[in-house]
Amino acid sequence: MKLAIMQPYLFPYIGYWQLISAVDTFVVYDDVNFITRGWINRNNILFDGKAKMITLALSKASINKLINEIDIADHLGTKEAFLKTVCTAYRKAPFFQEVFLLLEKVILNPEKNLSKYILTSLETICAYLGIQTKFIVSSDIPKNNTLRGDDKIVHICEILGAQTYINPSGGVELYHESKFLEKKMELFFILPDLHKIKYTQFGVSFFKGLSIIDILMFNSSNNIRENIIPCYQLIKKDVLLNFLAANRAERECE
Repeated sequence: MKLAIMQPYLFPYIGYWQLISAVDTFVVYDDVNFITRGWINRNNILFDGKAKMITLALSKASINKLINEIDIADHLGTKEAFLKTVCTAYRKAPFFQEVFLLLEKVILNPEKNLSKYILTSLETICAYLGIQTKFIVSSDIPKNNTLRGDDKIVHICEILGAQTYINPSGGVELYHESKFLEKKMELFFILPDLHKIKYTQFGVSFFKGLSIIDILMFNSSNNIRENIIPCYQLIKKDVLLNFLAANRAERECE
């Protein structure tokens, strides 16, 4: 069984969905501390030819709280304003009609708990894209919560019976392959090929790495599933480190 573990992100970029699609089971890591100014409750969309940050308002969010302890702000019109911004940005996009109905259902979800709210959004968009990965919430897993870092990740993998663990490439330095091998597990990192993902965005210069909202608005679900999501590589740690080092060296020479 292939497993991934990630914090719940709001309408994340394509790499997050590639990770979901690459595994059999995806653990929503909701019993870790909230990260301020991260991607848990915000992301970028294309607005008037520029990248614009949109944020879901939260109630008393703090790094001293776990993600599953945080609620969405219940101020009147908060979610409606969020939805209106999306509508204004994409009302002329080719797939606006069907996607807006989907987003309206997701954004106006009455659920107050942030973790549950985002989990529903992930499941809803996965269903639209035909991704059949199973979701598990980490707070529902009986485990040793005194463990930290990759020790806790290996522990969760062991509990769930994973043979392969896949992590985003950004965390390569945090993981020790030997810990997985000791438990007879393989460790891979997913590297999105963002340079291969291009589509027309109102005829402006292409902005890559935006929220999945942007991809949904400009592409059919079939095209996303068959031609966009598969644009990634699964690679081992040593190969990834060599690749990243080569890229750094190339940039320094420019």
